[in-house]
Amino acid sequence: MQPYILPYIGYFQLISSVDVFVLYDEVKYTKKGWINRNRFLLNGKAEVFTVPLVKGSDSATINEKRIVPDYDGQSVLRQLEAAYSRAPHFKEGFSLAKKCLAQDEKNLFRYLNESIRAVCDYLNIATKIVISSEVESHPAKHGQDRVISLCKDLKATTYINSMGGEELYSGPEFRKNGIDLVFLSPNIATYSQFQEPFAPRLSIIDVLMFLSRETVANEVKKHELISSKDDDNRDG
Repeated sequence: MQPYILPYIGYFQLISSVDVFVLYDEVKYTKKGWINRNRFLLNGKAEVFTVPLVKGSDSATINEKRIVPDYDGQSVLRQLEAAYSRAPHFKEGFSLAKKCLAQDEKNLFRYLNESIRAVCDYLNIATKIVISSEVESHPAKHGQDRVISLCKDLKATTYINSMGGEELYSGPEFRKNGIDLVFLSPNIATYSQFQEPFAPRLSIIDVLMFLSRETVANEVKKHELISSKDDDNRDG
């Protein structure tokens, strides 16, 4: 899975559901994607915060991208403080946000890696996190072939992905390689924000501003694992 800045709670449900979670560092950076951006709640509406990057090649990978030299996280932290200072768990949530955002690290991948691990530590997610370039034997492979190869490198017998991967992966192809293909359907409960209507799929920071650490730690364990559609039809 590629890393994102303070991703939504479903990302951490996925991490929590596996024994080993692989972070891709040698994948192409997607301009205008969500790798270095995320959404937060401001005055009842979803707004976007951004970790600014040095301009570079359009073909650069995440581990080749650099954060601008003068960025220290304070601009984003000011946005979050203005948005959530009245939230019931602001003190704890903001402290974690500081740890994730106010890093000295300027390599984008390492910055994201550290922030994801910090959230996992905070929520007592004990999953082992590894970096793709440090474990894979065939990094030149792409898509499904790369995933299967990585599973073999890690001696995995089951591969769990988010529901968004249903159209990308073939259950029979995984089974042919001795791997079960499973998808995680997140169970994300609504919670009380400042006002209605509820704004879904915001950064994990939003959840942590409104719910206690213990509650969120329990929420990341709530999900359903679903066999691939190909598996459902394999005998029919």
